[in-house]
Amino acid sequence: MHALNSEDTSVDRVALDEAVEFTSGLIRIDTTNRGGGDCRERPAAEYVAERLADAGLEPVLLERTAGRTNVVARIEGSDPSAEALLVHGHLDVVPAEAADWSVDPFSGEVRDGVVWGRGAVDMKNMDAMVLAVVRAWARAGVKPRRDIVIAYTADEEDSAVDGSGFLADEHPHLFEGCTEGISESGAFTVHPTPGRAIYPIAAGERGTAWLKLTATGTAGHGSKPNRANAVSRLAAAVARIGEYEWPVRLTDTVTACITELAALQGLSVDPRRPGFDLDEVLGKLGQAALLVDATVRNSANPTMLSAGYKLNVIPGEATAYVDGRMVPGGEAEFIATLDELTGPDVHWAFHHREVALQAPVDGRTFAILRESVERFDPDGRVVPFCMAGGTDAKQFSRLGITGYGFSPLKLPPGFDYWALFHGVDERVPVDALHFGVRVLDRALRAL
Repeated sequence: MHALNSEDTSVDRVALDEAVEFTSGLIRIDTTNRGGGDCRERPAAEYVAERLADAGLEPVLLERTAGRTNVVARIEGSDPSAEALLVHGHLDVVPAEAADWSVDPFSGEVRDGVVWGRGAVDMKNMDAMVLAVVRAWARAGVKPRRDIVIAYTADEEDSAVDGSGFLADEHPHLFEGCTEGISESGAFTVHPTPGRAIYPIAAGERGTAWLKLTATGTAGHGSKPNRANAVSRLAAAVARIGEYEWPVRLTDTVTACITELAALQGLSVDPRRPGFDLDEVLGKLGQAALLVDATVRNSANPTMLSAGYKLNVIPGEATAYVDGRMVPGGEAEFIATLDELTGPDVHWAFHHREVALQAPVDGRTFAILRESVERFDPDGRVVPFCMAGGTDAKQFSRLGITGYGFSPLKLPPGFDYWALFHGVDERVPVDALHFGVRVLDRALRAL
């Protein structure tokens, strides 16, 4: 084998074709995650494991629960002293209602230069591109400088308890030496204005704070006055939470995003300056503001309510669920605010909780990711951004791994990535997959 050189490439026609073939093949394996353990990723895990083994690797299949399968393999680097890199993707997908789609969501149909189906964007495309790159390296006889750990996980679309959480807690030795990781939701094209292509690379995630609210009161007959009505108490708390205006809290990643987006518009701004008018600047950014506006503050959205068993009976208890998200550094404020908003008659607790993340945007790693994208789209511009939601990077952060969202796709104007993410008629252009394979190959070599 010869060592990888960041200037050469091992991406051949086979790799480009395999990226499409594997995306389609993985989509045809229905790995719908309905939550509560209702999913079976094993067929998809066996699919990727077989193709990793064909590339000379020794993939390990691991399960916490039968059928909820994870795959981990390590590519040995040429420098044993170098820190390792984790490349990970999840195998499960969110549900798809076939009646709403133009095609069978699990057909993996390739039509008019586009691959259709659930997972085409989130994230069987990235799973496939990684497979294609690894196999291309094997054919070319190349070897990375640092070890690269490839992980395909279960259960990302729910709690990750059977996936990355299980791997991080029960099998940390498989990730020995890993200090950085790359995965989904970054380096895709956004066209905020005609002629402008932006590639946001994720360097942060808001923390997950899914909450259960419980109100207790005095049960009784629905015809009688009741000042200790659990439903009324819960409804009041839910209304306060839904109406609350969270204060702006700009993190380093979001600050960098705003600054760079403004510079692309010819604006010089300093978000740290006293009196900085965020709304004014976001207004000038146009559609590009969508990369920022969901991550400038904490949030809490009521999503579920449950109470009672008969119309004329006042129940003694009522419950609600709230989808909360916390910006990096915003957890203490979030907790204190929820204590105040729920009041003395409603108890709240974390139903599911994961940390917020933030990664450096001024170091070597981000610079390499930026250069790798811009080399293949010289007219495009990379900016850092923070994800509104979360990924498996949260669980892998327990092992000291700094995560970036980097699943490169060059998308045409009018292709609404955000709408297709968990949306109807999810699809990805073949050309976008080809671009992604080339960018991933270069980035992994340079990293």
